[in-house]
Amino acid sequence: MSDYCVVVCNGTRARFFTLEPAAIPAVESGPNLRERSDLVNPEVDAPGKETWTDLKSGRHTAPGAGPAHGYDDHRDDHEDEFMRRFAEDVARQAASLVQTHRARQLILVASNRMLGFLRNALQLPPQPPVTVKELAKDLSKFSPLDIHSHLSEAGLLPARKKAAV
Repeated sequence: MSDYCVVVCNGTRARFFTLEPAAIPAVESGPNLRERSDLVNPEVDAPGKETWTDLKSGRHTAPGAGPAHGYDDHRDDHEDEFMRRFAEDVARQAASLVQTHRARQLILVASNRMLGFLRNALQLPPQPPVTVKELAKDLSKFSPLDIHSHLSEAGLLPARKKAAV
């Protein structure tokens, strides 16, 4: 059982953590973020050539080297759909993590845009009540110690205590 579950996410990758107490507090620092799993978004992670016929959006030249003209291929709408689907996967896995560890708090850390998708997708069971807190920051490439440090400075996680020895 862990009181805290943490999800750190950007558009391509999500990492899932629990906050665990030190096994031997007299000898070890703690509590520690423990990475439980991660999830990769294959649609956004694919190179541009695999997703789009034309790598550039918005300009095309006329046949015979004529003047360029603009167009909208609605690429942003497609990318939003990729992010929305990924957020649904992340939200399902986050809810499962919260239930498995009977956490009382879920901390979501992502960019503003991704947080919006996660808010819409997240469905937690009403019992036991879970408090959801958010931080609009991309920490997905940080180490667990650095993530813990950022979250404790923001008042979202308890600070790590040094070993008593």
